[in-house]
Amino acid sequence: MINFTGQLDAYSEKQFTTYINEVLASNQLSVVIDLSNIDFIDSCGLGAMVQAAKKCTESKRSFNVVGNPRVTQTIKLVRLEEYLHLAPDLSTAIGKLSA
Repeated sequence: MINFTGQLDAYSEKQFTTYINEVLASNQLSVVIDLSNIDFIDSCGLGAMVQAAKKCTESKRSFNVVGNPRVTQTIKLVRLEEYLHLAPDLSTAIGKLSA
């Protein structure tokens, strides 16, 4: 599980992407990205999430995202909830990995 706080936007997207790529390169485990403590996500942040999901799909590993109401609303607004495997809470996301 990877937990982020603050904002996921144009200013933090590069840092986010670098970190995610390092984690993905270091193991072959399934991924749960916890965005429930993110205050704000913009199109750059969403783009970074899509790239992370794409890399997980390419490496045949499970990928789930958990968000707070604001993050969830933004993801649903652009209709990425299925692609990002949006889960309503952390226990559901972890449960999906073992299913």
